[in-house]
Amino acid sequence: MSTKEIHQIRRKFITVSMCSFAVVILFIGSLINFANYTVENAEIDYSLDVILEKKHDLEYDDALISELQDTFSFEELFSPSYQRHIFYIFTYDNMGREIDYSASKGNTYRDEVIQQKAYNIMSSKAVDGQSGMYFFRKNVLPNGNTELVMLDCSYIIFTRERLLYASVGVGILGLLAAFILVLMFSRKAIEPEIRNNEKQIQFLTNVSHELKTPLAVIQSNAELEEIVNGESEYTKSTIRQVNRMNGLIKSLVMISKTKEKSNDRVDAPVDVSKVANETLSEFTAMASGENKTIENDIDDNISINYDESLVRQLVMILIDNAIKYCDDNGTITVSLKAVKKGRNNVRLAVSNDYAAGADTDYKRFFDRFYREDESHNIDKSGYGIGLSIAQNICEQNNGDICVEWNDGVISFICELR
Repeated sequence: MSTKEIHQIRRKFITVSMCSFAVVILFIGSLINFANYTVENAEIDYSLDVILEKKHDLEYDDALISELQDTFSFEELFSPSYQRHIFYIFTYDNMGREIDYSASKGNTYRDEVIQQKAYNIMSSKAVDGQSGMYFFRKNVLPNGNTELVMLDCSYIIFTRERLLYASVGVGILGLLAAFILVLMFSRKAIEPEIRNNEKQIQFLTNVSHELKTPLAVIQSNAELEEIVNGESEYTKSTIRQVNRMNGLIKSLVMISKTKEKSNDRVDAPVDVSKVANETLSEFTAMASGENKTIENDIDDNISINYDESLVRQLVMILIDNAIKYCDDNGTITVSLKAVKKGRNNVRLAVSNDYAAGADTDYKRFFDRFYREDESHNIDKSGYGIGLSIAQNICEQNNGDICVEWNDGVISFICELR
């Protein structure tokens, strides 16, 4: 895993964490405001009922509390009760004319202002509801007259909105604080992974250099043995294995270089069509020597912002893999197309005949050192890491690679962005 991939995981973790935290805060804030809204509405309804029922007593004593209370039980906190609200009671005859009007203690509005408000409410068909800062209820008396109770709930509406804005403010501050903490701790969390990644790259480089010397000595001794005593099966096997080890070392160095490029790379416009054509021409003779045919389906003038060496390496790996595993006398097709016009996307597909691919686990093809031949037959060149490198190259720029098999043809499809 490269440093860039580690940072991508970190960003995903931060995004998921913040989204989860935001959902929790939204849920808690909504629950608190909903509970407050429900209790206050129940209190308003209860107060309107009490006013209609005991209006004569309330006109002189709007408290209706017999004892002084300093504390409240849990049930009392969430149970509707009559509070000291300012209210107005109007009585209208069946013609809609006002015949009576009274107000509780503490009202501060002029009578004509309240009467106009009451007239507007009476003009509506609603039996109860809200009009501005007032909640109201109409009650038809047995004699045909109508009572209208208007309850001044400005304080309740004020506290309700204050709670809402406070919840939003606290939620935003909480998200900001959580983001800062997640940012700090996630950076601390990935530092060991970044150090381990750097050590792994350094280890691969060091091991590769350390192995070159003994392998060179072994090869020299084997070649000297052939000069002195002639070629034998033992010297041939030794030299073959040394060459194989040298190839494996080069592949390990290629892995470390690919990771280093992913950490420090500069993208520039690359003519992918030109790179693909040049790489394909290099493999034409190899394929012909193995009685295999390469077909060119590369569109012209396709460019993308990428690292040219990585693009060339990707095309090389896929064509080389296709030639190695193509059926005898089979065909390899290299296709390059521009996709999603208006965006900088390129689709590279390398296909080859592969009749034995019906029951193959294609997901494992991108595992490092995996080879479909479980016997690990060394007569088949390769080390099982090429496709893993190809996957890493694709993912470095948010691209992807997949493998498909259909009617005896296997295809490796890359999308570069």
